[in-house]
Amino acid sequence: MRRCCAERAARLARSPLRSRARRAAYVVAGLLALAAPAAALDYDAALRTSQAAVGRTLGDYAFTASDGARVRIGDFRGRPLLVSFVYTGCGQVCPTTTRFLDKAVREAQRTLGDDAFAVATIGFNMPFDNPAALAQFARQQGIAARNWKFLSPDTAGVERLTADFGFAYEATAGGFDHVAQLTLVDASGRVVRQLYGDTLEPRLLVTALRDVASGRAAPASDLGRLLERVRLLCTVYDARTGKYRLDYALFIEIFAGLTVLGGIAHYLTREWRRQRPSRVRA
Repeated sequence: MRRCCAERAARLARSPLRSRARRAAYVVAGLLALAAPAAALDYDAALRTSQAAVGRTLGDYAFTASDGARVRIGDFRGRPLLVSFVYTGCGQVCPTTTRFLDKAVREAQRTLGDDAFAVATIGFNMPFDNPAALAQFARQQGIAARNWKFLSPDTAGVERLTADFGFAYEATAGGFDHVAQLTLVDASGRVVRQLYGDTLEPRLLVTALRDVASGRAAPASDLGRLLERVRLLCTVYDARTGKYRLDYALFIEIFAGLTVLGGIAHYLTREWRRQRPSRVRA
């Protein structure tokens, strides 16, 4: 960025501009850009901050969604939640990350079900990441999933919000420097995993969601939730198709195991009854 500004200033200084004052202004602007210290994010520290959030129960933060509705973190309780942070003025990394996330989310929904988890993208550059800007950002990336919310936080709480999620960023001359981070929150509102990178693989996302499902402490309260949990856990990756599918072999193994255990229990019960001494009547 600084080198680009300096080169542009040099070209403008050599160009035949009519106004010497205008030419001088460009030169001064270029020199100032070259002399200004470029803020840089300490990625080691950012990763430590990110990992320190794992295990933390999030506060019940309030947002305004891109459709104008008021949303709170607590509204997502009851199923896993994927959270990404973006700033709508980003020209490359945030759009790229969001499009790759969309691809992974689509695959995960085909495998696990549309309602198996929710997604939230939060703008952190307030007040510029307002609901209208986030709505436009979602349209530009082609996001139309029903369970995907684009959220604008309250300006006063941005620092506390990002700190709670372990999301670190640094303002630079060209925007913001930050880690491409996807936070996985469990059904109780607790951060359970941080995923990194701007090209998220669907296989990695499905695996992470299955891990969250297997770690739930609360038992399923009805048949629908029980079947949802079975669907989350009983899927395998098919390398030929690049997609996940139900692992019917697992069901067969479970049935076979229960059959063997039932046979053993029946045999032991029969032997116990056969060898039990008969009562002697007085």
